[in-house]
Amino acid sequence: MSAIDYLKQMPVFAGLTDDQLRAIHGKTTERFCRKGTVIFFEGDPGEGFHYVKTGKVKIVKIADDGREHIIKVLSPGDLFAEVLLFNNRPYPATAIAMEDSRIGIIKNSELEKLVLGNNALALQLIKALSQRLLYAQQKIKNLALDDVVARTAETLLKLARENGKGLPGGAIEINLDLSRQDLGSLVGTTRETVTRTLSALKKAKVIEIEGSRIIIPNLDRLVKWMMR
Repeated sequence: MSAIDYLKQMPVFAGLTDDQLRAIHGKTTERFCRKGTVIFFEGDPGEGFHYVKTGKVKIVKIADDGREHIIKVLSPGDLFAEVLLFNNRPYPATAIAMEDSRIGIIKNSELEKLVLGNNALALQLIKALSQRLLYAQQKIKNLALDDVVARTAETLLKLARENGKGLPGGAIEINLDLSRQDLGSLVGTTRETVTRTLSALKKAKVIEIEGSRIIIPNLDRLVKWMMR
């Protein structure tokens, strides 16, 4: 797949012409990150707009005691650090490669020049930023109002839709390098609580657990648990 074809598949660049995509690609640098590599630390000077080409990346906040709170898990095509566009601020969180990954980077100054001359790209970026804001607002609402079972079910549903692998019979497999502590962080609870919740979901036959693999036999049943 050519670089232009790859960019076409990213929602933020959808609808742009080949010439516009070539201009974007011409301003893009690529970085290969081994699993566990810190792409940037919270507080580092903001370099630019990032997107995942291959692999997976987690965005985390580091607590004073060193514990990680995972904000989001990113897959190919996902953007990150786009909140720094049009402002010179440090990175608001830390980005870490969860597996060997290739990351595309466009410096803010270069992307701003492209946006100023491209209304279509400006609109797509506004949409991307709006979606990220809605995601943040929804997560805050969930943490405030939903119980742990509902939040766990919602997190599994999101992971299944964004990173799941289809299995025969319609089941979905989630096989990310996430510890119970990581999953608890995504849900917004402790490792012990998310472990008990997963056990309850397994006992109710809503999920199956095989080592690091979580299998969802039927998404509709998981949705029902999320709505309880």
